[in-house]
Amino acid sequence: MCGRYTNALTWREIVRLYRITEPSAANAPNLEPRYNLAPTQSAPVVRHNPETGGRSLDMLRWGLVPHWAKDMSIGNKLINARAEGIDTKPSFRSAFAKRRCLVPAGGFYEWKKEGTKKQPYAIALKSGEPMSFAGLWENWQDPDSGEWIRTFTIVTTEANEFLAPLHNRMPVILHPTAHSLWLGETPAKPDTLKALLKLYPADEMQAWPVSTRVNNVRNEQADLWDRLDPVNPA
Repeated sequence: MCGRYTNALTWREIVRLYRITEPSAANAPNLEPRYNLAPTQSAPVVRHNPETGGRSLDMLRWGLVPHWAKDMSIGNKLINARAEGIDTKPSFRSAFAKRRCLVPAGGFYEWKKEGTKKQPYAIALKSGEPMSFAGLWENWQDPDSGEWIRTFTIVTTEANEFLAPLHNRMPVILHPTAHSLWLGETPAKPDTLKALLKLYPADEMQAWPVSTRVNNVRNEQADLWDRLDPVNPA
């Protein structure tokens, strides 16, 4: 699964990297660096607008709430969408067909059981480049207030050989060449889209132990991403 990730990119950096055309970068909000993004929190998501043909960057709530849900609590269970059967499962099939998105990230965290404890690890690309998680998004209307709430989920697949010792699942990381296809800018059949949900090359990834302070979602300091000092562990 993917239950925590980072995104320290500024709004303008995301606009440039993902070629965002709407809204104007001149009207961009101040996006604070996030080193411990957790479910139910808002995060920047890249989407395709089929009416204008452009890409937008919006803040969506992490934890997918299908349009047919009675309340938002289901979103706590749908922070991830398994790639296997994503086109047939009731919670995801509509979003997979029409509402796919990219989730910018600097990397993510995973926990490895070591004895009686779980040691958190940071996972990133060796290149230092940001990751683009495959995501799905939904619109849900609160039946009481009438408010429309946009939510997203991160697609996961089986872990590659590098991450398997840490966890049996990992987020789907899309190469930039696949962005247009996944966003729906280029028409594609379901089988073509599902073929994108593959393992990221193990030899392009790196991991290192980090402080257990990342366990607490209230901790957001930049040093959470730092390599754990074995002499003075935090």
